[in-house]
Amino acid sequence: MLYTIPSLAMFSLLLPIMASLGLDTLSATTVIVGLVLYSLTILVRGILAGLDGVSPDVREAAIGMGYSRLRLLWQVELPLAMPTIFASLRVAAVSTVALTTVGVLVNHGGLGNLIDQGQDSNFKPEVLTGSVLCVMLAIVVDLFLVGTQRLMIPWRRADA
Repeated sequence: MLYTIPSLAMFSLLLPIMASLGLDTLSATTVIVGLVLYSLTILVRGILAGLDGVSPDVREAAIGMGYSRLRLLWQVELPLAMPTIFASLRVAAVSTVALTTVGVLVNHGGLGNLIDQGQDSNFKPEVLTGSVLCVMLAIVVDLFLVGTQRLMIPWRRADA
């Protein structure tokens, strides 16, 4: 439900909440809180989907071999859920990079500042530069996570 709130509205909703907590409403903290909320919705859903995707037969076999609930989680369920968890981590990371530009609404937008300035001055190369840099940053983050996934989940390399 949280992810259905548009990012513009999310930052508007966060302003009074940040003020009630005694924090500066127009700060980088407002942007970070919004981005964390959006990322958590993706990550929680991905982690739960990954853990739900573990076969009941595998769980039953591990319990039959004497695995405790904690050992079952760490040594069986999490390794089998890692591909799904990494997929959700990649989606969360790329969407966070893209949503950071919306932080320009509270004067902390990173590349969004470049895009906004270009639109204000009607200077299209500045808008294009900010947009291309945002996309390139998202691609670099995604490639880093793909490389990390390949290192952490070596048994999936044979499947690819």
